[in-house]
Amino acid sequence: MSGFVSFVGSGPGDPELLTLKAVDRLSKAEAVLFDDLSSGPILEHAHKDADLVGVGKRAGRPSPKQDHVSQLLVDYAKSGAHVVRLKSGDCGIFGRLEEEISALQDAGIDFEIIPGVTSASAAAAAAHIPLTRRLVARRVQFVTGHDVAGALPGDLNLAALADPGATTVLFMPKRTFPELAEKLFAAGLRRDCPALLAENVSHPDQSLHRTTMEQLAHTLSQDISLAPGIILFGELANSP
Repeated sequence: MSGFVSFVGSGPGDPELLTLKAVDRLSKAEAVLFDDLSSGPILEHAHKDADLVGVGKRAGRPSPKQDHVSQLLVDYAKSGAHVVRLKSGDCGIFGRLEEEISALQDAGIDFEIIPGVTSASAAAAAAHIPLTRRLVARRVQFVTGHDVAGALPGDLNLAALADPGATTVLFMPKRTFPELAEKLFAAGLRRDCPALLAENVSHPDQSLHRTTMEQLAHTLSQDISLAPGIILFGELANSP
């Protein structure tokens, strides 16, 4: 007997940003495997008898291995359970979704993907800015700030990231940002390019820091908080 897996994007943390479909799947699931940033009030939508299993990964903290998470999904589904894999933000953006899908496909288990509000959109909304603007920011690009070893990826397209006509969103960026900023300045990005550091997006302790690339690089070289955050930069990043 084989169950079914729903990959559910939980958004950035505010339960009011869940989709109706996400709430429906949570209420019916017999097991919920959730990321750290998908916990708290969001789990109140889960069925009272569901197994709740934390499988989140956070930088600098002990975390379950990806193979273990994928195997848990397979094992629960093979028992006949309807499983929700609850991922923060949107499932398909830097969430290792493809690895978990591959494990299910290898095991012959059906699944669906329910998109969620990405933290990039939530941060821009909280800052009262758009991600695009006609003639000014014609392109949006998402990029991760670290590779599998936690270092700055060595194959970044620096010319694209330094494009003044784009809004760039850096996920998991804080530890490697000072190094990246220097590379971007060398690639032609203005040192006074507007930047926004958004931490704990959509949570009660949300913080929005409007600054410049140079100032933010200096700040993060001195002190890095443990709060999850993203960085937006480009002409729109600190618009009023």
